[in-house]
Amino acid sequence: MTTARGRGDADTAARILDVAERLAQVRGFNGFSYADIATELGITKAALHYHFAGKADLGEALIGRYADRFGQALAALDATAPTAAGKLRGYADLYLGVLRDHRMCLCGMLAAEYPTLPDPMRASVVSFFDKNEQWLLRVLEQGRADGSLTFTGSARDTARMIIGCLEGAMLVARPYADIPRFQDTAASLLASLSPPTAERD
Repeated sequence: MTTARGRGDADTAARILDVAERLAQVRGFNGFSYADIATELGITKAALHYHFAGKADLGEALIGRYADRFGQALAALDATAPTAAGKLRGYADLYLGVLRDHRMCLCGMLAAEYPTLPDPMRASVVSFFDKNEQWLLRVLEQGRADGSLTFTGSARDTARMIIGCLEGAMLVARPYADIPRFQDTAASLLASLSPPTAERD
């Protein structure tokens, strides 16, 4: 019975996170309440508080799960894309996949609300972007070495530019409901980092 109850608790917690993540990506973290989640799942607010004592606890769990999934996606790119250019195209496609699901990057949405977030959530948002920057830094350095990428300035500055460009492109495409607008921006970004004679892999 204990095992079954534990599994049920884990399933409920996962369902809560699923709903909260979608609401945060669509409305923003300040745009939904525990009542919204409880109504959608058909559970009581007390049940929500059992799993996540407060909204800040829920927010930290959301970021942690999202960052873990994103990290796994980056690891998959490392394992499957043979060149840095291929990894970079895959990275842009991660953002495209979120946008196609009618959502925004969770941490991009939270960054917009940064002044209103609890300190632990703020730290987690910064950590997410730091880890993305570190991954991109390695990819860019690989690209310079294997000849699949070209850029002026430091790899770190270029990594920050890539994150800012993709997050901003998502944000601007959203009010237009125009995914091709994002795709065009991402394609221009990738083209600007590709040597003129680079072959597509």
